[in-house]
Amino acid sequence: MSSSRASSEIATRTNSRTVEKYPLSRVGPFEFRIERDARKGMRAPVTIYSNDALIAKMQTDRTIGQAVNVTHLPGVQKHVIVLPDGHEGYGFPIGGVAATDFETGVISPGGVGYDINCGVRLIRTHLTEKEVRPKLKELIHEIFRSVPSGLGNTGALNLSSGQLDLVLSEGVKWAVDSGYGVQKDLEFCEENGTMKHSDPSKVSNEAKKRGAVSLGTLGSGNHFLEIETVNNIFDDEAAKVFGISERNQVCVLMHTGSRGLGHQVCSDYLRIVEAAAHIFNISLPDRELACAPAGSREAENYRLAMGSALNYAWTNRQIITHNVRRAFERVFGSSFSDLEMDLVYDVAHNICKVEEHSVDFDNPAKKKKVFVHRKGATRAFPKGNPAVTLQYRNVGQPVLIPGSMGTASWVLLGQEASMDRSFGSTAHGAGRNMSRGAAIRTYPYESVRQDLQSRGIILEAASKKGVAEEAPGAYKDVDAVADVSHNVGIATKVVRLTPIGVVKG
Repeated sequence: MSSSRASSEIATRTNSRTVEKYPLSRVGPFEFRIERDARKGMRAPVTIYSNDALIAKMQTDRTIGQAVNVTHLPGVQKHVIVLPDGHEGYGFPIGGVAATDFETGVISPGGVGYDINCGVRLIRTHLTEKEVRPKLKELIHEIFRSVPSGLGNTGALNLSSGQLDLVLSEGVKWAVDSGYGVQKDLEFCEENGTMKHSDPSKVSNEAKKRGAVSLGTLGSGNHFLEIETVNNIFDDEAAKVFGISERNQVCVLMHTGSRGLGHQVCSDYLRIVEAAAHIFNISLPDRELACAPAGSREAENYRLAMGSALNYAWTNRQIITHNVRRAFERVFGSSFSDLEMDLVYDVAHNICKVEEHSVDFDNPAKKKKVFVHRKGATRAFPKGNPAVTLQYRNVGQPVLIPGSMGTASWVLLGQEASMDRSFGSTAHGAGRNMSRGAAIRTYPYESVRQDLQSRGIILEAASKKGVAEEAPGAYKDVDAVADVSHNVGIATKVVRLTPIGVVKG
């Protein structure tokens, strides 16, 4: 645990009253640490995977201080991790990972977030940019028309209470059984698109009301749907296994989550676990870390409701996939199967799962069952892991890291080092570089639109304000984020994608 190369760099924690400083040591070219004795009450150190530029940005807000706060959670194991896309969030930093003991630890909804199972899905095609470019504007318009987007928007599906309960308990299986996909889609989703530990009865009526009219919608904020082309291939073997074989091959990337239903589940249970923290005498430095003990009624009910929201989000992306496939069929006059519009993978962010991991720096073989909180983080399991779908088990799990609107996105490959270094996790995106308000002031809609147009990127959006908020300059460099993950060895580069068409909520 001692630092091999200490530096004089300082991490800061800022809140409305005080600024606290912590000694931040560099323990590797892309690894920093705050030791457990940096502040009274810490139960574990903090490990930050970053380059110099990214960690400098983290030090300007509460990212690192929030990670220090997370180390106070009862039962926290080994270390709390900040990934290279880390930035300030609710309770936990976004880009944060923490594991708590399955028996003596806690579960914190702030460690999952409001948009439960905000995630990314990648679909490949056999089309090339040369084939798509003449019809790109028509295609983007058809997708925009077929996939409702924006805050509070309703989708094509208006579910009965019985149908919604099936979505919440069965996930993507319900969608495929209902004709919104094919059987093999299930094989290429994390958890096969169904979290079995779920119970619709633990989801409030208000959450269900919000979810009944939103299935199949893209959402607002940083959610998007993009037509991508393969810009570069770094790992030919893995890329071919994933069905990506050449530069300029066209893919579809979508980023969206559980919509209002997941947000309401988080809101409901934050109130419940905050009350439980008082009942169980859990004292924490930040009320946003409210948690409940493992095995308690409050924690278990949250897990079941969260599982239902996970299933809703996977189903949401499946319905969008169905509608995107139909849009391609209408524009190109071929079936989606003839276009080889196969699902590469669907990964979840914002999730808490029961897994077994190494919990001892000095004895990596020592493993324990834990609750892994991934807040703005992606699972990155290596080859041979039984949780990786059989078709990919000889290479490893695809990791999808979306960039911001108009910038690159990445397909990485989960590696064995992630199991010891990051509880099988890596970054989930570029991470915000400035607030939405600052982005609106800095990047007016028309300048963003013109910039995208000058680079041959077609844009359709539900909101001019939403475009300004999500301007490329409002985010960190996604290539730098992928570089850190690759150099740390937790997930390595396979394919770099660049957009030619963007649909924004």
